[in-house]
Parts: sequence; structure tokens; C-alpha cells
Amino acid sequence: MTLDLSVGSFGLGLWMMLAFIVTFVATRLVTRLIRSGRGPFRNMEVGDTHVHHEVYGIIAMLVAGAIEFTYQPGSPGGQILAVMFGLGAALTLDEFALWLHLDDVYWSREGRKSVDAVFIAAGVGLFLLAGINPLSGTAGENRISLAIGLAVNVLLSLVAILKGKHALGIIGLLVPFVALVACLRLAKPGSPWARWRYRPGSRGERRSRKRYPPGRRTRMDAFKDFLGGAPDD
Repeated sequence: MTLDLSVGSFGLGLWMMLAFIVTFVATRLVTRLIRSGRGPFRNMEVGDTHVHHEVYGIIAMLVAGAIEFTYQPGSPGGQILAVMFGLGAALTLDEFALWLHLDDVYWSREGRKSVDAVFIAAGVGLFLLAGINPLSGTAGENRISLAIGLAVNVLLSLVAILKGKHALGIIGLLVPFVALVACLRLAKPGSPWARWRYRPGSRGERRSRKRYPPGRRTRMDAFKDFLGGAPDD
């Protein structure tokens, strides 16, 4: 079995995903070295301004998108632009928490939202890379039924993510109705769903805080610390 890396939806998507994953891992390695004061790497400073790597990511995505829309190059230009876009997306999403909070929270607990964003993007990317199109090859009522099923699955995944169950939400995008489990369970404290649905002092809020007490850690938290570095206390 061989992989087709030529220009095409699958080939370009694969180049983009490979660049995204490699760039994210490399970026986390470099930032952890900077944090520990080891290696030749240092923060980029322009005068008194710390230039975050999301700046380079945004520029890379803008350039790649502009060239692709304008010229739509063939091989190898298409692969180069796919790599540039994947690289830029990884650099940008690795600091998702910074542009969400408008503050340098990279190594704080709020900074974990960046790792969550990368996981979500990777899951969606794999979903697109698989080339799953439930509406292809169908017609009439079958097409309508599949479209409804897809919409329900996406809605369940969205609710799971809003409840703070990011892992199940991502898996639910790839495996139908897995997110249903998260939708039927309590939302995590501080999640958008908890803020919207659990009034202060309500039974739902008390149950949520008891189920997810402060400082609670899961295997997924340990994996995030291993991959992205443990946050500061």
C-alpha cells in the first residue's frame, strides 16, 4: 500500500496534516527548552516587544492562502503551500489561549486551551483527510437521511465540546454518536455549558463541582503535560 502525495485533495491534505503535526511537536519542544533555559533558543524580542510565534503562523497562512487563491499552482507549488498553511496553523493554534484571553497565558492553566485547540484541529483535519462525504453516491431519501444523521452527529460533538469534554467531542466527529455519552453527562465547571445552564448555587452546579473538584487530574491531563509541558502553579 502506498500513499499518494501528489497534488489532489488527499495528497495536499496529507502534506498539510504532516506539517501541522511536526510543527506543533517541534514548537512545543523549542518552547520547553526556552522555558528551562537550555539549548540555543531564546524568545524573539523586537525592542521591548516579545514577538510570539503565532505572528509567524498568521503570516504563513495569509501568504499561503493568497497565493493559492490567486495562482492555484500545480506540483510542487501545491505541496509547498499546503506545508506552509499547516505550519502556520500549528504556530497559530499553539498560542490559541493567548489570542483568546488577550494575555500571555502560555504556561498557565488557561494556556491548556491551546493544546485542546490543536487536538480539535487535528481531529477535524483527520476527518477531512479521510475524505468522508456521506452525501456522495446517494440520492433522494437516502441523501436526506444521511445529511440529517451527519448534522445530529456534529451537533452532539459541539455540545460535548461546550460541556468541556473535548476528547469525546473530537472522537465524536470521527466515530458517530460517541459524543452522545458526553452529552448525557454533567458539564465541567467553568465550561460554556456550565456557565449558561448551571445557575450559581443550583443542584447542577453543586453536582458538577463535586464530580470535577479543583485539582482533579485525568490521564488526558497527564498526556497534555507530557506533550505540551506542565503549567505553572
